[in-house]
Amino acid sequence: MTTEGHIESLERRHRDLDREIEDELNHPSHDDLYIAALKRKKLEIKDELTRTRANVS
Repeated sequence: MTTEGHIESLERRHRDLDREIEDELNHPSHDDLYIAALKRKKLEIKDELTRTRANVS
């Protein structure tokens, strides 16, 4: 996979997690631990995106 493809994949996963978090928060009986895990994963992806973009420049 090219670096650009990898970045696009990470961006897509980041957006998907954002939607999943939003959906879970809108659920009446949402699971706070699950939301926290999703947010941690989203942050990990953001960090990887930052590192990957820095290596491209």
